[in-house]
Amino acid sequence: MATMIEQDVPQGFNADPMIPQLYRIDRVRDETDDTFTLSLVPENGEAKISFLPGQFNMLYVFGTGEVPISISGNPATTSVLEHTTRSVGIVTKAMCLLKPGDQIGVRGPFGSHWPLNEENGRDFVIISGGIGLAPLRPVLYFLMAQREKYRKIVLLYGARAPEDILFKKELERWRGKFDLEVQVTVDRAASGWRGNVGVVTPLVARAPFDPSNTVALLCGPEVMMRFAVMELQKRGVPHDRMYLSMERNMRCALGYCGHCQYGPGFVCKDGPVYRFDQIASVFGKSEV
Repeated sequence: MATMIEQDVPQGFNADPMIPQLYRIDRVRDETDDTFTLSLVPENGEAKISFLPGQFNMLYVFGTGEVPISISGNPATTSVLEHTTRSVGIVTKAMCLLKPGDQIGVRGPFGSHWPLNEENGRDFVIISGGIGLAPLRPVLYFLMAQREKYRKIVLLYGARAPEDILFKKELERWRGKFDLEVQVTVDRAASGWRGNVGVVTPLVARAPFDPSNTVALLCGPEVMMRFAVMELQKRGVPHDRMYLSMERNMRCALGYCGHCQYGPGFVCKDGPVYRFDQIASVFGKSEV
């Protein structure tokens, strides 16, 4: 295997990947008070959407700027593109104000992807915190659509509070089919909450998966992923079967600007999904 994860050629590029394609806002769905999902359709009505779970797009709000956003929709859908993000900066705050019918620019898809087809017959444990569930939502769609190919599928998810849990209806539907083990915890809860309280990492110790035959996928704050890796190590999950999504300061998505340099490579080109043993020497360091 190469130094970083080898990836398929991304689909959907323009001849010039620096030129955005025009998309139209089809729907805006509020997920929480500060998080929303945009459903986009190609403005020309002809382009077929294709991406691999874990990849991202550069979304351009005209007159404001461009930001990298992970694709959060169903990879089996070819007509609608979904992105879930939190309103935290100038561009995403402007994005939050977009309405159905408004235009937006899209470049991509870019980056590496989660190793799903390569790992048939294994348990999957998916560990996520906060908005980190958005890049893993396509994974859940993919695994559940081909459920017979995998053994146990476990989702361990941490949110700030019950009202901050993303994609509640989908999680309830999947769990109700007994095909997906879902364990959710919150940092703080009101009296009506009857679930786990605390950070997500302690859930790893008692989660029902076979460490010797497990693939772990992690996405969330780096401090959460660092402690989750430690818990997985205690369970005996090998480093070469842990995959992390590292999303750092991506600007151009092509490795030209250098803003997302991570060790010897660039997150936009070599990531955002990395196999842990390939980044272990730099993981957790702020200046790499």
